[in-house]
Amino acid sequence: MAVEIKHILHSGIFHPLLRQWQSRNVEITANNLMYPIFILDSPDAKEEITSMPGIYRYGINQLKQTLQPLVAKGLQSVLLFGIVNDESKDPMGKAADNQNNPIIHAVPLLRKWFPNLVIACDVCLCPYTTHGHCGILKEDGTINNNASIIRIAEIAMSYAKAGAHVVAPSDMMDGRIKAIKEALVNEGLSNQVAVLSYAVKFASGFYGPFRNASKSAPKFGDRSCYQLPPGSTGLAARAAARDVSEGADMLMVKPGLAYLDIVRQTKDSFPEYPMFVYQVSGEYAMLHHGAKNGAINLEKVLKEILLSMRRAGADCIITYFTPFILDILQPKSKY
Repeated sequence: MAVEIKHILHSGIFHPLLRQWQSRNVEITANNLMYPIFILDSPDAKEEITSMPGIYRYGINQLKQTLQPLVAKGLQSVLLFGIVNDESKDPMGKAADNQNNPIIHAVPLLRKWFPNLVIACDVCLCPYTTHGHCGILKEDGTINNNASIIRIAEIAMSYAKAGAHVVAPSDMMDGRIKAIKEALVNEGLSNQVAVLSYAVKFASGFYGPFRNASKSAPKFGDRSCYQLPPGSTGLAARAAARDVSEGADMLMVKPGLAYLDIVRQTKDSFPEYPMFVYQVSGEYAMLHHGAKNGAINLEKVLKEILLSMRRAGADCIITYFTPFILDILQPKSKY
């Protein structure tokens, strides 16, 4: 049976250049990548994360030599996560912004070493609290939202004053974007620091390796009372709309691959806002182990997934594969 002429697709993709033209709005460049980095409070340390082979926790004195070759290959932005030892943790997460915090020490150095690198800082309490939850708790163990957003805004301001270009609250407390934006205005930093909202962050099983990496797993219960149910679409739309109304500069959907319909939904609703997608630790581990065991070709499958994220509306992809992708993007020698 003959195919109707207008349904013939192969004529548009038989040559590499034709395929590029068909994909011209979803190409992957260094501009589309943000590299997550875990920073320890032990300056000289370098620890491989067992649940994320090839990914490390770095002390501040390891950062320059780690990032220098990546910046030379085109790295343009990083997302920093601080990690402290258990002795430094308390119920209020004071280590998140005290004088020993590794992020506050690292940001000015990164600004000095790499003047053109955009530095984003994750803002949350879970890596710094004894209970491992993302906010301040009441005596009964439930979230004290009002106390939490005050604390989150304080931490964001500390990172902003240290020199962060972007603060990225991942706690999912109600009202934290407004609290941060108001604090930035009050300190005269509203035109110097952007707020990247983890606007649509789901209570996902894909976070397991990250919680090992950041030593931030909750000591009891889970985070389903403040992270979004995986099946929700309406709540996802409300969460994004709320953060836009409170002044977010950029939006994120997290995780990535399992929620591309939400990426598309959010981008369609707010096309004027840069859309970020976090390819989270479980996604990284899944692809890494699949490739290691010969089930997939990592480069080919990763490219396919990145394109799917761009096609869904992502402007920037936060991924642990950034060094690998930068290598892929390097011009190939003809000789």
